[in-house]
Amino acid sequence: MTELASKQRSNRPEFRNIHALTDLPSYRLPLAGLVSILHRISGAILFFLMPFTLWMFDTSISSDLSFEKFKAAFNVGMLGLPGGLWKLVALALIWAYLHHFIAGLRHLVMDTNHAAVSKEFGKSSAVFTLVVSIALTLVLGAKLFGLY
Repeated sequence: MTELASKQRSNRPEFRNIHALTDLPSYRLPLAGLVSILHRISGAILFFLMPFTLWMFDTSISSDLSFEKFKAAFNVGMLGLPGGLWKLVALALIWAYLHHFIAGLRHLVMDTNHAAVSKEFGKSSAVFTLVVSIALTLVLGAKLFGLY
């Protein structure tokens, strides 16, 4: 009996502890995994920048004077920081919203359509999510920075 038990133990896969600084950089993360991580990061950005978003919304619709203050924050700057930095923060919010929204739709499609849960769909929908969110961010970023 003990000989059989030892044979069964030897056939089991051996697991070892990984070391984050040495082992993780060598892993090749699939594209679907990258989109999943970016979905979490974009959600965190949206959460932590919520006060800035509420300030932008409140300032832009309160009055004509507050709207001019809002525009000045992005053109001249505010709180000792240049306007370009505030535009970059707004651009990060734009990307976070677009990526989180599109990746969320991707997850809804996979949750409602069980045929969509495959490696091929995971990869193609991850590519679609990245391409569309980055393309829309570039278009809206060009508008934000006054390129058109």
